[in-house]
Parts: sequence; structure tokens; C-alpha cells
Amino acid sequence: LAFCRGRIVRVPKGPLIRVAGTEVAIPCSVSDYDGPSEQNFDWEFSRETDFVRIVSTWDSTFTSEEYQKRVGRGDIKLRRSSNDAVELVIRNIQPADQGRYKCSTPSTDATVQGNYDAEVQVKVISDGLSVSGSKARSSMSLRLSEGDSFKLRCSAITTSPEHTHLHVTWQLKSGSSWRDILSLTHEGKFQPGPGYEERYRSGDIRLDTGANDTYRLSVSQASSADGGAYRCLVSEWVRGADGSWQKIQEKSVEIATVSIQRTDVVISTSNVSVTERDSLDLTCNITTDRSGIFQAEVMWYFSASPDDTLSDAQLLLSMDHDSVVSDSTLISLSHVDRNSYRLLVRDVDVEDSGYYFCEAAIWVPLHNGSWHKVVERTSAPVSVVVTALEPDYDVFLNASKTPKFSDDPTELNCRITNVQDTEANIRFSVSWYYRQHLPGDDAVAEELLASMDADWALLLGDRGRERIQNGEIIFSKKSADTFSLRIQWTSESDRGDYFCVISAWSRHRNNSWVKSKDVTSASVNIFWATQDYTLTVEAVKLKPFFVAGHTFEMTCKVSSKNIKTPRYSVLITAEKPLTDQSRPNGTTRIISLSQDSVVRLEDWTDQTRVDGVVLEKVQENEFRYRMYQTQISDAGLYRCVVTAWSPGGGGMWREAVNGLSNPIQIDFQTSGPVFNVSVHSDSPTIYQGEVADLLCIVTMEGMPLEPDDMSFDVSWFAVRSFALDREPILLASLDRRGIVTQSRRNGSSELSLERISPLEFRLRVHGCEDHDFGNHYCVVTPWVRSATGVWQREPDIKAKPIFLSVKMDVLNAFKYPLLIGIGLATVIGLLSCLIGYCSSRWCCKKEVQETRRERRRLMSMEMD
Repeated sequence: LAFCRGRIVRVPKGPLIRVAGTEVAIPCSVSDYDGPSEQNFDWEFSRETDFVRIVSTWDSTFTSEEYQKRVGRGDIKLRRSSNDAVELVIRNIQPADQGRYKCSTPSTDATVQGNYDAEVQVKVISDGLSVSGSKARSSMSLRLSEGDSFKLRCSAITTSPEHTHLHVTWQLKSGSSWRDILSLTHEGKFQPGPGYEERYRSGDIRLDTGANDTYRLSVSQASSADGGAYRCLVSEWVRGADGSWQKIQEKSVEIATVSIQRTDVVISTSNVSVTERDSLDLTCNITTDRSGIFQAEVMWYFSASPDDTLSDAQLLLSMDHDSVVSDSTLISLSHVDRNSYRLLVRDVDVEDSGYYFCEAAIWVPLHNGSWHKVVERTSAPVSVVVTALEPDYDVFLNASKTPKFSDDPTELNCRITNVQDTEANIRFSVSWYYRQHLPGDDAVAEELLASMDADWALLLGDRGRERIQNGEIIFSKKSADTFSLRIQWTSESDRGDYFCVISAWSRHRNNSWVKSKDVTSASVNIFWATQDYTLTVEAVKLKPFFVAGHTFEMTCKVSSKNIKTPRYSVLITAEKPLTDQSRPNGTTRIISLSQDSVVRLEDWTDQTRVDGVVLEKVQENEFRYRMYQTQISDAGLYRCVVTAWSPGGGGMWREAVNGLSNPIQIDFQTSGPVFNVSVHSDSPTIYQGEVADLLCIVTMEGMPLEPDDMSFDVSWFAVRSFALDREPILLASLDRRGIVTQSRRNGSSELSLERISPLEFRLRVHGCEDHDFGNHYCVVTPWVRSATGVWQREPDIKAKPIFLSVKMDVLNAFKYPLLIGIGLATVIGLLSCLIGYCSSRWCCKKEVQETRRERRRLMSMEMD
């Protein structure tokens, strides 16, 4: 089929039945063509046999002479709907236009395939449809009240020779356009218009048919939206040859103009302002032109917001259509006249401030004696402001205690004075505020310290919360008109402006307390003059000359200014030379003495001289430091770090200022030997599992010493990286007494450290693994015995590191896996042979019985 496709020209399936005098549009389209997307069309007409040319989309000379005037006037024209579709439009079609119409398309295809024209038969019938109102030609006017009912009628009949159906629609004019209300379709179905579905289902809108081809629209519960012009729109439909319905003509007639008088509900006053304890008087007026019998139902509502709905508002009082009023003690509802209802609220309170509105419903009697609600309206809310009865009073703030120094107490009293117009149901509470005092005009926001609610419960602010909870700041009520703020120990951060706010609380009808007034006091400034703390520390060396092994002694004298009853804490520090490897960062904390005279060893780690340093207090401002049996390694700069403390709140001490003394130098002039250390290894690259030998060699320059007069502490370290960018790990150490100490190791390698000569120490790593690689070095601490027989410790010496690399032995790594693989393969092969032999010998054995053959020898031909 794909190879047989070609151009297809389509027109509607005929005959097309149309009414004389109406406008006719005959569509024509083309598909499955080649060439440009926009196609051209030619239309021709035939009453019997010959076709007459009407109009073309591409040739202006195509039109025949008898159609030129109608085409020129626009009575016949082509309307293009797309590139491949047009419509032939004939206005005011006449019986003479009945016949066959042919639509053809010029070829733009590479090959001629398909059809290039199509014909349709048009049949023109006379106009037999008539639409009219109920009585007269002109529309009538109806004036109704909201909630009334009304009915409208129109008549529609057709005398068409064809079998046609009528479609009747009632419409309401909304602005400049018509809106569908309810329709009886040509298929006999009722169809409500948009927005009328709910009213149609409830029966408020109906469409009934009557005698003489009349159609009646019934509307119940009319609202203001139902006002306007009504018309009856009737269209005539016929079923086409393809089975679809086609509208052939349409007529309408205006029936009536309906005006609906709206029922309004308003409150007589707008915004109301009343004083507390007075009465609130509001009137709800109902505006309606209804003259018959009716009753009103009124409900009064209260809401805190004007945007609240009825479901969110509070119902105050109601009166039904039988004039039955719901019960209330302080609120009454009365019927003033036919359309007015009065709400009276006695003894109003501040809580009665808000928005009031009334809802009214109109009820009319029915024939059976029951009542029917025809309309319901809600008034606009009225704002009611109830002004509280504020008491009249003043607030005075004074300081009964002011601080002269830090940590002195402060006490402020906030008093209520000149109290007037207060009742028994008024009580007072206080709020305390702090504002930092800044020079100039800089504005600083106040900070809440604490406040009291109506029940005198204390609510803490963010400032000083911890101090208040610890009892350092106390809030109290001394009497009925006096509130107090006390700071037990005032600090410099408490300096500033303080003020209090006295709040008056009124009791309401429900026994709740509501704040009615706030009065702020003048501020009180808390300030005292302060000077900067000064602290001077002087260190003095008592013995100007001494040698190693003697006692070093220094004193620290302290002087301070502007500090109230100070106490001092002292720390002794030492700055060792850069050659000292024990403290590469410089300063060492030795011993300290607190302000409470508690002595503590800081970083003093020499276990042989635990009692070798002493720090004592000579006077209140003088301290003495002694160091017994000094060593050469003790050389450096010694200082006193002093901290001055002043008494704080609650018996605590507060740090005031720090001071540093001048340095005191300890320097030893020695002419002994100079030691050097180096690390050596015959094989720095080894394989896994081998033993690594590292030698730490000490060399000596200058005056030689006997081996018994010198000793060494040796420590081995490793850095597990190619670059020295990680912390060193202590492997093992050997002190001068020959005691070896090994650190805890995570790997499986074992270490051994031994002294192989007076100046050589060997470290062995047994069974090296991958994690044993890295830079290795040793640190040596020489000890030299002086002429007096005292051992002196020399500064630590660090050797240059040597890198130890561990490689993998490929043969040893694969030896055992290869042996295990060959053994397993041999066992599996022998087992397979054994299983095959057993299977063929016993499991697959088959006995074959052969027939016995006679054994006869061949005879020779001569014997035969």
C-alpha cells in the first residue's frame, strides 16, 4: 500500500442540506502530495452536466462571467484554514445554488497518482423555522425581589421538508456577551450552562416543554446575578450522510428583562470606640423592597480579624424567624422595628475589642404553612475599640548603693509614686533594662535583664542569665510599691545606664490579667573611674659566678599599681640554646607557684633531680627560685612570668594583668671534648625477612677522655616517609646504665639494641617488613664525669638520618605457592586416574557371549 499512495482530495460526504438565506461553508482538503506545502484549489459548480468555474486560490481570471459579481461583492469567497485546506463560503445561499460542487487541486507531484478533485451535492431547502415570545413581539420587564421565582416562555416550530431537530437554549446577557443558562439539545438532552450545574441539580432552574411547541424556563431562588436580559436561542439541526449532526440555521428572540432588588444587611454605625465598663450598642438594618409577609432571622458574630469567615468567628447571640432569642447574661438582642435588630453588650472589657457583624436571613411562608428561606446576607464588619481605664502613676529610680571599685555591690530601687484612679483589680510588675553607656550620640539598644509577669513570676533576659541563676544578681520586691535590683559584685562590664519599666495589669471578667499601661523611669548611670593595671617584674641573680654542679639562685621582685589587694602567681621558664634537641620550640616551663601558694612542677622531667628545683615565696611581692646541682644542659635564659589576681565575686579570684621579667642567663665555660654522632649501615636496602643493621657512631674531638669518665644515652627514631614531614617514632633507647627500653610496636618485626664498643651502638631490625622502611636516626645524650666526680649532662646530639628501604623477594614470595600448586595438581591427577580405572574395571564391565563355531579344515582340491 505504501507504493500505491498518491494525492487525495476530500470534501464532506453529501448531500449537504442547507437553508436558503444562510451562509454555507464547504471545506476541501488535500493530503499525501509532493511539492510545496501550500496547495492551490479550484472550485466549480454544476446544476446538471457542465461545470461552471466559481473561484480559485491562485488564478484571478478563473471565475466565469456569471459569478464575477458575487465574487467581487464577497458573497462567494475562499477562506484558507491551513496550507492544505480551504473553505468555499457562500453568503445568502439561494435555491439556484443547489447542485454539485467540485474542488480540484493543480498537480505539484512528480508522478500523477491519486485523485485531484472531489465533488459534493448541496441541497437548498426553504426556511421553515419560526421563534417567538409568549405574547408580544417586544420583550417584557419583570421587577422581582431577591429570592423570588419567575417563569419565561418562548415558542419554536419548523415546517422544513427535511427531518430536522431543534436545539433550544435559554441565555442571559452578562455585560456585552450572552451566557448559556439551560439547553434542550437536538438529541433530547438537558445541558446546564457553565456555573448553573448546581442550581440545575437542586431544581432551582428547569426547562419544560408545553403545548403549541412552547419551552418554559423556571427560575427559583432568584439572586442579583439573575438580573438582566433573557433570550431564547433556537438552532435547527439535520443528520448528515456521514451520520454526524450539522447545524443548518439559528434564530433567537429576546423574551424579557428581569431586575432583581438586592436585600442588604448593614450595621447602622461604622467604627465604634467605647470606654471600658460602658455599654456597646449596635443596630443591624435589613434593606428590602419585599412587601409581602416575611420574617427575619438575625445572628450576631464577633471576630478578632476582619478577614475571618463565619466558621472562624464567635457566635454572640441569635434570633430565629419565630423571634426566639438565645440566652446570654451580658448580651441582649431586641427587635426594634420591622427591619432593625439591636445588639446591646453591657460592661464591656478590653477583650471585647474586635470586629462585629450580623447575618440576616429572610423567610417567607409557603402554601402548606411552612416557612422557606429565600435569601441570606452578611453585613460588613464594624470595628469596635474598647479603651482601657488606665491608672495614673509615676516611676522613680534611685541607687541606694553605688560601686567605687570593681566587685563592689550595686543596689537600685524602683518606686511607684503619685498613684491615682486605681482600682482593687489593678496590680503592678517591673522590668529591668540595661543600656551601655557610650560617649557621643551613638545609639545603643537596651537589653532586658529580667521582667515580672502579672503573677510576679521572674522572666530572665539574655544578658547576665548565668549570673542571675548563680545569685550574683538579685531581683526582689521590697514592698507593694518598691522593686529592687542588686548586683553583688559589680564588674567593669556592668558599667552603663539602668532603668525600670512599671507595668499596670487589669483583671478582666474571666479573671485573666491584661497589661493596660507601661511607665518608664529615668535612667541611672553606674560608673567609676578606673586606671590601667600596671605590673613590673625584676629578676636578680644572687650569685654572679658559679660552675656546673653548684646551686643556681635567682629572685623575682614584683610591683603593681591600680590593683585592689593583689595576689601573684609565678611561673619560671627557660629558653634553651638551639642546639638542645629536647625542646626544639625554645621555651620550657619548669615550675610554678599559684596565687594560693600551691607549687607545681610543669615540664621538669629529670627524674634524677625531682627535688632539684625549688620556688618559694619570700614576701608578698618577692619570690626565690633555686636549682641544685646544675648541669651543662641547664644552660639558657631564665625568666619569671607573673600574673596579678584581684578578688572577684563569690570568693573567686579574677585575673588582672600579666608581667614578664628580664632574662637571667646561665652559661658554662667548658674546655672538654666535643662529641659528634653519625649513622651508618652497610646495606640500607634489604629484602623482606632479612635483618637490618644500623650503627650509631659517636666521635670525639678535643681533649680525650677515659671510657670510664663518659657515658651515653642513645635513642633510635624512625620517620615513616621519604621526606621528613611526619612525627618521629621512638623505636628503642639505651640509657647510660645499660637499660634497654623498647616502644610498643604494631608490626611483627623485632628490635635489638646493644653497645658493641664504647663509642658504637647497634640497632637490629629482625625480619624486616614493608612498614619498616623510612628515615632512621639516633639521638645521643653524652654524660661526662668532672674532676670532682660529678656526672654532667651534655646537650643532646642528633645524627643525620639514613633511609632504609625494604624490597620484596620474588622467589621466596612465590616458592611456597608454586610447591603447593604442583602438589595439589599431582594429587588430583592421581585421584582422577584411580577413579577412571575403578570405573572401567568394575562399573562398566560387559560380558559378551559368542556362538561356538565348528573348526573344519579345508580339503584340497585333489581330495575333493
